[in-house]
Amino acid sequence: MESVHRGGVLAAEALQRSAGGYEELWLLASHLGDPKAAVLLLFPAVFHTHRRSGIAVLWAAALSEWINLLLKWILFGERPYWWIGESGLFSKNPPKVQQFPSTCETGPGSPSGHAMVSAAVWWVIVSSLASCLHKRTGSKIVAAVPYLLYAVFLGCVGLSRIFILAHFPHQVIAGLLTGVLLGVFLKRSVPEHRSLHFFFRCSLALLFGALLMHGALQKIGVDLSWSIPLAKRWCSRSEWIRMDTAPFSSLSRDAGVLLGLGLAQYWKPGGWTLPWVPRTLCLALSSIALHYINSFPVATAPPLLFYSLFFLKYSIVPQVVMVLVPGFVHLLTAKPKRE
Repeated sequence: MESVHRGGVLAAEALQRSAGGYEELWLLASHLGDPKAAVLLLFPAVFHTHRRSGIAVLWAAALSEWINLLLKWILFGERPYWWIGESGLFSKNPPKVQQFPSTCETGPGSPSGHAMVSAAVWWVIVSSLASCLHKRTGSKIVAAVPYLLYAVFLGCVGLSRIFILAHFPHQVIAGLLTGVLLGVFLKRSVPEHRSLHFFFRCSLALLFGALLMHGALQKIGVDLSWSIPLAKRWCSRSEWIRMDTAPFSSLSRDAGVLLGLGLAQYWKPGGWTLPWVPRTLCLALSSIALHYINSFPVATAPPLLFYSLFFLKYSIVPQVVMVLVPGFVHLLTAKPKRE
């Protein structure tokens, strides 16, 4: 893999040199491709437009990120920002590259989680939109537009991850291909109107499935924390190392989201039927609420407390978007019944 990694570093160097003037756009693309963005930004926007598609977004985001976590534990992918120093190949002629605040993720690098989750989640949306456009217009050209935008967006996300030295090109390609396949599969199994017991079992399956695999790999002598010392050693700034990029943070988020999705459908099966104007208000209020939930500080020590609070934090998200905010807006906008 040495030649592949070397080529990836040179590609990142060329990208930073030729497109460095668009740094803010690359950082924005990386942010929009973050699995967290699928939950906090994309989910409320899609849900208040089309309920089933919103549920599909959460379902695809949680399962694709969980599968990505397991693949990273198995594949042991390096990340460019630490491989440059660890390899020793560039000691005499170091590449002219720089790191960014979102560079220093602590987990293994293959396949790219940003690429994989984005490909899965956006496939669910784009394929539904394309089908709707085709039914309304009868034009295959019009129906192809969402797929074109989908390809452009994924290209930007993938290049952004290479640009910031978070991934090698082959890791991005692997994430994109796996994500598209997952999106095609998960779109067919959207758990709308499923019982709370179903989501409770799914949440537990994600938690204990990952923990069992983690324990089994450690039992046979695999060190799954190998990437953390490398991240701490080679990251340009220690404050860029964050616990919310650790593998168990992803696991906590995914399990919490699925449990929250089940609770939201349990509290209010079918949700509220609201006109477009109240739904727009729901989107605005949901976005504000999720901003404060995301910015709410969580204690980072001990780690078990952090992961538990992280789990609770994300289990609240679906309930806010699907139950609390729509219920509040319904109370504000509902016309009083005449006697």
